[in-house]
Amino acid sequence: MSEQAGALDRGDGVGLAWRRIPGHGPGVVFLGGFNSDMTGTKAEALAAHCAATGRALLRFDYSGHGGSGGRFEDGSIGRWTEDAALVIAAQSEGPQLLVGSSMGGWIALLLARRWPERAAGLIGIAAAPDFTRRIEAGLPADARAAIDRDGVWHRPSAYGDPYPITRTLLEDGRNHLLLPGPIPLTAPVRLLHGQRDPDVPWQLSLEIAAAVSGDDVAVILVKDGDHRLSRPQDLALLRRTVEALLG
Repeated sequence: MSEQAGALDRGDGVGLAWRRIPGHGPGVVFLGGFNSDMTGTKAEALAAHCAATGRALLRFDYSGHGGSGGRFEDGSIGRWTEDAALVIAAQSEGPQLLVGSSMGGWIALLLARRWPERAAGLIGIAAAPDFTRRIEAGLPADARAAIDRDGVWHRPSAYGDPYPITRTLLEDGRNHLLLPGPIPLTAPVRLLHGQRDPDVPWQLSLEIAAAVSGDDVAVILVKDGDHRLSRPQDLALLRRTVEALLG
């Protein structure tokens, strides 16, 4: 069935862009990363796979990202988690496999903790819970001064233009920390992580695995993989992992 698209008004005039492929369940929900959007390589690959196999898929953009309204600078982990919850509640039914990339892995874990009855499973791709705490701990003096003075610092990025790190992001992040746990989650969890990831250390996936309360947890390390895990062989691993969890 062809993909549907729309925008959900979250109640304050900000529209959250979404795309949905109807199909059988459990469905797949893709949660993108920080300063990313729902048209990235992994999201497109998952959409193609679900369309080919008749499985439902939902993807969307958090506020300030991609096709959604709002300012990126106004966002935070709590705000973007609520964005995700609104779209998932409105555009999906029943249990869902949450697939979270980088920051999306943090948000997926928060949602799975909130909705254990709807979490059919969780796949983290370089999942990055608590990344705001690591950013805050590593801020250089000039960045701290900028945040104190202006409320924002523009961090250089290897993936494009510098992006804003705001006081709101860092302060709100402290309210949503998950590690060292425990994370009450009994659904199956698979954590994919490249060992050449320059942004999120692969050891973090081991920490997540230890924190999750359930036993059906596996960490899959890709020795030559980077942060994005978007090469053809990485996408094939993602597809195999989805199918192994959902059958």
